Amino acid sequence: MAEMRHFVVIGLGTFGAALATRLAKNGCRVTGIDSEEERVDELKDVLYEAVIGDATDRDALEHMPLQQADAVFVSMGEDITRSLLATLHAKELGARRIIVKGVTSEHGKILSRLGVERVVYPEIEIASQVADQFTWPNVIDFLPIDPEFSFLEIAVPDSLIGQSLQEINLRRRIGVWVVGVKDVMSGKLEMFPDGEFRLGADQMLLVVGRHSDLNRLRDLK
Repeated sequence: MAEMRHFVVIGLGTFGAALATRLAKNGCRVTGIDSEEERVDELKDVLYEAVIGDATDRDALEHMPLQQADAVFVSMGEDITRSLLATLHAKELGARRIIVKGVTSEHGKILSRLGVERVVYPEIEIASQVADQFTWPNVIDFLPIDPEFSFLEIAVPDSLIGQSLQEINLRRRIGVWVVGVKDVMSGKLEMFPDGEFRLGADQMLLVVGRHSDLNRLRDLK
């Protein structure tokens, strides 16, 4: 059995609480800290370890399992100074991976200089996802894997139904690679289908490609 993953969440506001809850639901151990007792108490049935304390005070973090944690998440609301202090302390106390909720682009730049692994902007990222879903309703999922490339899960466009992968030749036509085809009704996934594979109406394409080429695929009717 795989070892249970352990995460530390610093700051249990709206984002931090949602993050801690989801991690726990995914079967992870979560240690959480917040200066407000009420926030900590609300998550007492979710957290593996609950700590009431001010994360801007280095002493409050010294006895937390920062070095052993698979990752440390910092979510200190809109207070940039508090966020930076908590991040600095976590870094100095040996946290291996630090992910921080960003407030502004300047905040993000400073965090990058501190060596955090990732800066997350929840409102911007969610807004982008919602906008894309309504712009391209046939897109099921979108996963960036690189500044230039992404995975895309998309319903088979009507114009491609009944044709084989060799006939539509998306690699030459658009510049994307089909890595799988999933049947919506049965849930069966055909990985790396050959050129003779014929597309049906109740199927989804799993493709990888450059963002500009994926946009061309999304525009197919």
